[in-house]
This record gives sequence, structure tokens and C-alpha cells, in this order.
Amino acid sequence: MTAPSGRWIQQWDPEDETFWNRTGEKIARRNLLYSVLSEHIGFSVWTMWSVLVLFMGPEYGLTPADKFLLTSMVTLVGAVVRIPYTFAVAVFGGRNWTVISAALLLVPTVAAFAVMEPGTSFSTFLLVGLLAGIGGGNFASSMTNINAFFPLRKKGWALGLNAGGGNIGVPVIQIAALAIIGASGGPRVLLGLYIPLIVAAVLAALYMDNLASVRNDTGAAKDAVRDAHTWIMSFLYIGTFGSFIGYSFAFGQVLQNQFDRTPLEAAYVTFIGPLLGSLIRPVGGWLADRYGGSRITLWNFVAMGAATAVLVVASMQKSLALFTVAFVVLFVLTGLGNGSTYKMIPGIFQAKALARGLRGEEAAAYGRRLSGAAMGLIGAVGALGGVGINLAFRQSFLSYGSGTGAFVAFLACYAVCFVVTWAVYLRRPAARPRDTDATPEKKPQLSYAEV
Repeated sequence: MTAPSGRWIQQWDPEDETFWNRTGEKIARRNLLYSVLSEHIGFSVWTMWSVLVLFMGPEYGLTPADKFLLTSMVTLVGAVVRIPYTFAVAVFGGRNWTVISAALLLVPTVAAFAVMEPGTSFSTFLLVGLLAGIGGGNFASSMTNINAFFPLRKKGWALGLNAGGGNIGVPVIQIAALAIIGASGGPRVLLGLYIPLIVAAVLAALYMDNLASVRNDTGAAKDAVRDAHTWIMSFLYIGTFGSFIGYSFAFGQVLQNQFDRTPLEAAYVTFIGPLLGSLIRPVGGWLADRYGGSRITLWNFVAMGAATAVLVVASMQKSLALFTVAFVVLFVLTGLGNGSTYKMIPGIFQAKALARGLRGEEAAAYGRRLSGAAMGLIGAVGALGGVGINLAFRQSFLSYGSGTGAFVAFLACYAVCFVVTWAVYLRRPAARPRDTDATPEKKPQLSYAEV
């Protein structure tokens, strides 16, 4: 294994325990560290408008519906750009794309700094907000890259830590806003703080590596698109990560509009849910490594449904204390589910490889190839759940003056997610989506209970 000019590693076999223990683990952990840094700042930039809208008072001329629409569009762009960001790793290399994507974060941050003042038109705020969506793409490229560095037995922990460290960018920018604005600073001070932090993210150029084995395989993308598991997992990820990012954007606005909290009062609470949800994500991956991602995901949806039912009751009774506690619990559960669902992805494709009769490195390579391509698509579709959540809140407030209608819809969604998880991955004999490249007699039925 060598890392010649440009920091390209030509040979990488993390499933080989001798290689992993001797050199692989140290290199993988180093790349993980700097991947988390870049993704963390990307999440902060992506979700900065969830903070900014709280402090855009009447002088800005925006209605609650305008603010929900703004955050919905920011979320939408963050979801869409995850698809090209996934394949950028194979085109440019994981290290190289981390540097590029981190530098691109300067664009929306500087633009927001320039326009953040009363009198700016809503269309201008919307355009600048759309630019912030590129921060959501860092997740997809980061997860695809780190997926290639770690062996299957470590993926739940590694992907959970990578994603959790990135997700913490959401509460960090909310805490920073609380501290700065609480000290009589303003939105521009907050934005100015992030400009040098983004420049610091190019430390990836000094310490990360590219893997030559991660090629621009358009065939893998086509295979992933054709595989039913990609779309099933996308739906489940809507229920977990879509909830996390959607609630992260909407929590403060719901507190303001439904419970008449001031911006500072909302900010004192808003960061708690995303923080705990981010910190718990690696635990979800670890539990999935230990007990199986499908089992953890199944019961996690049960708990998410129960927490949402409590939110419906709290919303109808206008109980701020119960509402806040239930919402924070729901955030924690979304974090657990994020970790367990993402662990399922490489496990599913590894199981498919074994069913084909592949063994050893051949099976591992097959699993990495398809899971890496599928992760970007799943991450993109899952993030669209955040768009749906913000639009649902917008419509609920327009129609009923509260978020109760939206919570009822979310409860129904979690019930469907539970049924899909059980029917596809836990029912025995396991139901298995039809493969496009093999006949039933050539392949045994698979049980995904351990995935």
C-alpha cells in the first residue's frame, strides 16, 4: 500500500485483518476524523437558515408561511445535490472532493452575510437560502468515502460516528446563534464566525487520502437504481433522517408560532433535540452492529410513533412542557434510527453477494460497490423527508393554526415504515424484492434479520 503524489492509495483491503491491524485502521481513522470536520461544517451551513429565520423579526417582512417555504427549499436543494456529491468521490477522489466541497461552503456563507438586513426582498433571501443547500451534499460524499475505508464489521460504528459528528453541526450553529445573539450580536456576526471555520476545513488536503479502488463506476449506479432495496431503504430513511433534518429546521418555528415563544426563548430549547439526536447516532450504529439494524430500526419506529402520539396530545392541550419533552425524545429516536438504517445498507448488499455464491474479498467488493452507490441515492431521497415535514407544518399552520395536523400525518408515516421494515427485513421467510439479474431457482431466499 502506497500513497504517492496526490495522496492516492493504490491497494486497500480492510477485510484483511492483518492489513487492517497493521496499517489500515490508523489510516481509516485519520480520514474519518477530517471527514467529520468537513461534514460538520457542511451541516452547519445547510441548517443556518433554521436559526436565521428565528431572528428575522417583523422588520424583515416575512410571514410564518414564507419562513417555512424558505427552509423547505433549502432542505430540497440539500437533498438533490447529494446525488452528484455521491459520485464526485469516484471522479475526484475522497480527499480531493472533501477539499473542494469544503471550499464551496464559502459561497452561501458570504452571500448570506451580504444580504442579511431588513429591506432585502423575499426572493433574494430565497435565492441565497438555496445556495446554502450545497452544505447538505457534504453528507453524501463523506458517507460514500468513509464506507470504502472500513470493513463490514466496523461500518455501523464508523458510519454512525461520521454522520453523528456531521449532524452535530445542526445544534452547534444553533448554540452559537444563542450565544452571539444573546450577547447582543447579530446574524452577521454569526455568519462571519463561520467564514474562517470553512477555510480551516481544507485541512483535509493535508491529512486525507484518495482510494484508487473507488472508481467512477456508472454500472454500480445503474445497478443500485434498479435494486428494489435502494428504494425501500430510501423510504425508511425518510422516516429517520428526513424526520431529523425536517424537525431541525422546523422546531424553533413551531415553538414561536404555536406557543408564542420569543426568538431567544425558542433558541434556548431548539438546539437540545438536534444535539442529542446527533450524539446518539453512533449508538444506533453500534446497536445495529450488535443486534441487527433491521431489529433496531423496527422497534425504533414503534417508539417514534409513540412519541409523535404524545406530541399530538400536547399540541391539542397546548402543554408546552409536555410538547418540548416529547419533541426532544423524538429527536433522540431519529438519531438512533439514522444509525441503524445506514448500517443496514452495506449489510443488505453483502447478504446479496453471499446469496450469489461470492465469498471473501469478491463478496466484500460487490457489497462496497453497490452500497456506496446506493448510499447517495438513499441519503438524497431520505433528506426529501425534511422538505415534506416543513411543507406539512406550513400547510397545518395555514389550515388549523397549529402543527397538530402535521403530527397526525407523521404518525401515519411511522406506522407505514414499521410495516415495511417488518414485511421486508424481519418476516420469516423473509420477503425479498425481485432481483433483476437472477431467476428464483438460481438464488435462495434470504433472511435479512441480521442485517
